[in-house]
Amino acid sequence: MGDEMPREATYSDAILEATTHAMETDPSVIVCGIGVPDPSGIYGTTIGLQERFGVGRVFDTPLSEDAMTGIAIGAAMAGLHPIHVHLRMDFVLLAMNQLINVAAKCRYMYGGRVTVPLVVRAIIGRSWGQGPQHSQALHSLFTHVPGIRVVAPTTPFDAKGMLATALRSQDPVVFVEHRMLHGQRGHVPAEDYTVPFGQARLLTEGDHVTIVGVSHMVLECLRARRHLLDVGIAAEVIDPVSLSPLDIGAIAESTRKTRRLLIVDHAWVGSGLSAEILAQVVETLDGEEGIRYRRVGFAPTPCPTTRVLEDAFYPNPASIAEAAHTLVNGSDTSWSPTGETSPEIEEFRGPF
Repeated sequence: MGDEMPREATYSDAILEATTHAMETDPSVIVCGIGVPDPSGIYGTTIGLQERFGVGRVFDTPLSEDAMTGIAIGAAMAGLHPIHVHLRMDFVLLAMNQLINVAAKCRYMYGGRVTVPLVVRAIIGRSWGQGPQHSQALHSLFTHVPGIRVVAPTTPFDAKGMLATALRSQDPVVFVEHRMLHGQRGHVPAEDYTVPFGQARLLTEGDHVTIVGVSHMVLECLRARRHLLDVGIAAEVIDPVSLSPLDIGAIAESTRKTRRLLIVDHAWVGSGLSAEILAQVVETLDGEEGIRYRRVGFAPTPCPTTRVLEDAFYPNPASIAEAAHTLVNGSDTSWSPTGETSPEIEEFRGPF
């Protein structure tokens, strides 16, 4: 018999599998959030959980993010391990006091005698005209705060393994999911496994430029790499996976080799994660000369609602490739690849 084909699953399936395994093996795990029992199951990530584990462990919540986050934090301090699901990261802003002043600080304030094993699933990103208040990616706000771990897995493999790790953590974890990722398919083992915090993934090797992508931008960076190969530029693409803690060593090592670093964040560049990555790389390389840097992200404006403006607002494979080409060849050269809408963006129809 030949080797079996690697098992494939979607990003949504991977999250559901990790959640189901945790609930089967640990009765302290509960799932709550607006829309959790909905038939669509939050992009399929919570389908069937209430029927399987009951309304006491899987339940809808009132439209009161601040109060419900406080309840989830209290439950975690009392011995439960809640997964609190937010359909949009924008809504987490209503619970910032609870997360930053309470959840992030309890272990420190009580000398390690109190922990807050809470997973906050926060969905980010574009879709069909979400507009300025329903599309924000605010992960850099959380990476600024000690006591909170922040992860943004891109592949189904990392989604399942990283959620399993988050559910073993005694610290609060913000688990960032881009809505364009839920339908992505990839290798996902059936068994339980973990992916460690603070370990980046080198996805492709190259000698001309290092490209670091965050969340859905990883897919766009890989597509940009294919454009760059057409003009003889080999990009080394890195997925940080874990944003706090951050594997700056892997990024710095690649940058030292290629002498060029392009950071593509799914967020505004000002005071954001891309700025932090750049600063840490410069410090790690101790100001080595001859290295060129550039960041790509959102323009300093709220996200527009119309599709044509939304397409211009978000980085895409063509704009990323063009930025990398300029970084390699200098601003006196001109090259623009043909851009096409990425399939998951073109095909997205909701429901949220």
